[in-house]
Amino acid sequence: MNILLAKALIIGGIILIILGGIVMFSGRIPWLGKLPGDIHIKKDGFSFYFPLTTCIIISIILTIIFRFIKR
Repeated sequence: MNILLAKALIIGGIILIILGGIVMFSGRIPWLGKLPGDIHIKKDGFSFYFPLTTCIIISIILTIIFRFIKR
């Protein structure tokens, strides 16, 4: 059981490092959050933003990464 916990902590740490890198460099990726399909609605006194396409792309990338880790 200790081996499983160790693997989970290592994988969790790697995920946190990757997410931290994405957050740190996201300002340098100009297309992130501005893809076609990202919903942005502005009206008087109201603004709504939902990065639908960006979420789908990030989900696909994370799925591929996790499948490689699982094998």
